[in-house]
Amino acid sequence: MGRLLKILVLLAVLAFAGAYFGSPVLAVHQLIQAAEAGDAEALEHKVDFPALRDSLKSEMAGRFDEELREKAGGLGAGLGGLGLALAPSLMNSAVDALVTPRVVAEVVRTGQRPEARDAVQGSDPAPAEGKHDRLHRNYGYRDLNTFVIKLTREDRPEQPLRLLMKRHGLFDWKLSGVELPPRA
Repeated sequence: MGRLLKILVLLAVLAFAGAYFGSPVLAVHQLIQAAEAGDAEALEHKVDFPALRDSLKSEMAGRFDEELREKAGGLGAGLGGLGLALAPSLMNSAVDALVTPRVVAEVVRTGQRPEARDAVQGSDPAPAEGKHDRLHRNYGYRDLNTFVIKLTREDRPEQPLRLLMKRHGLFDWKLSGVELPPRA
């Protein structure tokens, strides 16, 4: 009976490890299915929208600061400082309006950054006909609690978009962050 107990314990440990390490792949598959189906309710369960918005705000703030400092060099410190002071509130409002289930679904389907004008105008993103056919998805662990989906478009292979899924509990994962492609 001791040998049977050891085998059962080993099988239980293997099953737990398989579920623990395989759960993000299932979550990615569910996220992609929800995005392709345009299922806003399923996306609500697979995306941590407040964390995703914060991540996008941080990414965009860093980019904006870098670009403004480059361009403001010749304009003087006063104008550059004014831009730095006003930008965060404008950017935060745009990101809050932009990060919706519909837009997240489009990003997952196409690997293309959404346009800020879509959020301001409230319009649907441009149709994605054929774009998802030219999209390569790679994924893997960054650490035990972060799983990265790398979306690379054939027409822009040097500009991959990275979506970060974070562990919530033992087996649940949610899209919680983004890393924008490098500037062209």
